[in-house]
Formats: sequence, C-alpha cells, structure tokens
Amino acid sequence: MRVALRPSLYRTTHFILFLIIAFINAFVDLGHKIIIQNTVFKIYDDNQQVVLTALINALILLPFILSFTPSGFLADRFAKPRIMQWAAFMTIILTLFITFSYYQGWFIFAFCMTFLLALQSAIYSPAKYGYIRELVGDQKIAHANGLTQATSIVAILSGIVLFSVGFEHYLAPHDFDSEQQIVMLIAPLGWLLVILSLIEFLLALGLPDLRKQKQARPFNWQQYRQGQLLKNNVILLRQSPLIWLAILALSLFWGVSQTVLATFPAFAKLVLHETNTIIIQGLLACAGIGIIIGSVIAGKLTNHFYRHLITIGALGQIIVLSMLPQLADSVMFAIAIICFGLFGGLFIVPLNTLIQHHAPISHLGTILAGNNWLQNMMMLTFLVLTMIAALFNFSSWFILISLPLILSISFLLLSLKISDITIKLDILD
Repeated sequence: MRVALRPSLYRTTHFILFLIIAFINAFVDLGHKIIIQNTVFKIYDDNQQVVLTALINALILLPFILSFTPSGFLADRFAKPRIMQWAAFMTIILTLFITFSYYQGWFIFAFCMTFLLALQSAIYSPAKYGYIRELVGDQKIAHANGLTQATSIVAILSGIVLFSVGFEHYLAPHDFDSEQQIVMLIAPLGWLLVILSLIEFLLALGLPDLRKQKQARPFNWQQYRQGQLLKNNVILLRQSPLIWLAILALSLFWGVSQTVLATFPAFAKLVLHETNTIIIQGLLACAGIGIIIGSVIAGKLTNHFYRHLITIGALGQIIVLSMLPQLADSVMFAIAIICFGLFGGLFIVPLNTLIQHHAPISHLGTILAGNNWLQNMMMLTFLVLTMIAALFNFSSWFILISLPLILSISFLLLSLKISDITIKLDILD
C-alpha cells in the first residue's frame, strides 16, 4: 500500500522542523566523536592512530548491528515522531554524562560513551527515514531524501569545523602529554552538546503523528536472543532483489568510506606533516561538501536518470580513490575528496530512494533498520580489516591504494545488476 502524497504538508513548517531536528541530531552525534578522534590524533601516530580511530568508528557501528531488530520493531510499532522524541530525551542524559567525564578526565569512560550515544542513533535512524515517507509521500520522496542527506552533511561539516576550532582553542595555551589532560582542557565543549540536545528534544515535541496507531504487538525477546528475528528480517530484505542489491551497494560504499575515514588522518599527517586537527578534519569535511552537491543534484534528477546516476557515481569513486594515494598537496587532497563525496552523493541518493519507494509500507521500518544493519555490518568488517592491516604494520598508503580494486569489481557488478532489474520493473518512471 502506498502512502498518499501530501503536498500541503510538504510545504508547511513540519518538514522544515524535521530538517532542523535532523541537523541538530547529526551535529551532536558528530561532536563527541570529533573530540575523541582529535584526542587520539594528538597523542598517537600512524598505525596506532589508525587502530584507535577504527575502534572509535567500530563503537559507533556496533549499536546499529545489535539493535537492528528492536529498532525496526519500534519504528513499525510506534509513531515515528514519538521514537524521535524519546531518542532526543536520552541524548540529553547521555551528553550530561559525557560532559561530566570530560571534566573528570575520564578519557576511557568518554571513549566508551561513544557506544551509548550511537545506540540512541541506531534507534532514531529507521524512525527518521520512515517518517520522511509519511511526511511527504511517494512523489516527493527523492527530493526530500536529497534535502535530508544534504542537511545531515551540513550538520557534519558544521560540527567538524566548530568542534575542531573549539578543540584547538582550548588546547592552544596549554601543554599536554596524555588523553586525560586533553579531555579536561576541552571539557567546556560538552555543554554545547547538552544545550543542543535539549533544543532537539523541545523541537521534536512539535512533530505531528501522520498515521493511525497500530494495535500493540509484543516483541519476542526469546527469538531475538536466539537470532530467529534477525534471520526472519534478513529473509524479508531479500524478498525484493532490487532492495537487496541496493542495500548491498550502499553497504559497500559506506564500508569503503569508513576505511578512508580511519586511514586518511594518519596518511595526511605523514604526507603533509600537519598536526593541526582543524586542517585534517577540514580535509575530511570536503567529502561532506561533495556529498551535499551530489545529493542535491541527485535529488533533482533521480526520478528520471537514477540508473545512470548510480553507474556514474560508482565509476567516479573508483577514479578518485585511485588518484588519492598519489597526491601530496593539501589543495589537491581537498579537490579529490570533494569529488569523492560528489560521486558518493550521486550514488547513494537514488539507491535510498529505490529502497524507500519499493518497500511495503507495513514493513518500511524493518527494511530501513535492515538497511542500517547491513551497512553497519559492512562498515564494521572494513574497520576490522583496517585494524588488522595496521596491526600487521601495513602502511596507511597501502590500505588506501587497495580500495579502488575492491570498488572496481564490486560497484560495477552491483550497479549493472540494479540497472538491469529497474529496466525490467520500470520503477519510478
């Protein structure tokens, strides 16, 4: 059953309010990660830095994997705005604990709190993306996806800049030689996380419930512990070949991206001899600029050219990653990373749209949660492989140079298969 188009809702403040909430949520999630990652960057070099950066990202991914079935159940069972409200409330509590740990110099505790903050995001995510379809309907979903993706990336870019600048500002007048000293010095940044979490919660209270409440159904914790629910949900994902292949393609993209994010700071630190986190994080932020451009373009063109966009995006990423390890200049790095993000935006927006458009509305939350689960499994796999490579003293340069080979085979096969299926089904035309 398809959701009826609601053009009047699309033009009201509800969608704008949704975008503001999505912005704050991404901004807060990114802020704590930047603080921890910058601390690691200041203290460690090359292989150790790659391992710890990969571990930070792994702690963010694990909740999405472990909560796949419960988060999908919650998004299908309860009103999606209610889920977003509770997730925002939990973020207030978590950021208070995180800020307290900064002031106490508890780096390990703050490091581990990354896991709980990510757990909130894992529950929040399927409700957020499912709510887009309820809010705007089928015909506007591609454009809404592009705007939502762009909003999240703007939030990430803003967070990278603001928290890195704040990080360097609080450290500049002081000497330090440990993680504990660093987190105590930057502790006032924690209050920004708390204040924004509170604002997000208050704004989320204004989101309307746009569907009729379903009759309550219990969650089978025994089947969850035994893995039966996971098995059933994976079967659900594979019922549609198009949805399954789109999820695999997205998962591969995010898996490779995680390896780039974990490896690039150490690589750039060696090549550019740069220790300022504003510069390093700024280079990574260029990917966000590219994704914004690509997402906006894809949001406008997806309904007519989505097959071509997927293929162009895949080829573009392969070319950029082949060039990246050969560069040794910050300007060229910035241009290359912007291009990587642009092609990524052209790749992911049409794939997300295909998933949301083709999924049955009764299982949309579970399918979106499954999408998150498989993406995060792939990202975790890539991070583990990255950590293993670093532990065996493979350089960051070697890790980066191996990525295009993986992409060139997998992306092209998946893109061609998706294109073949969509031609037969004539979806979105």
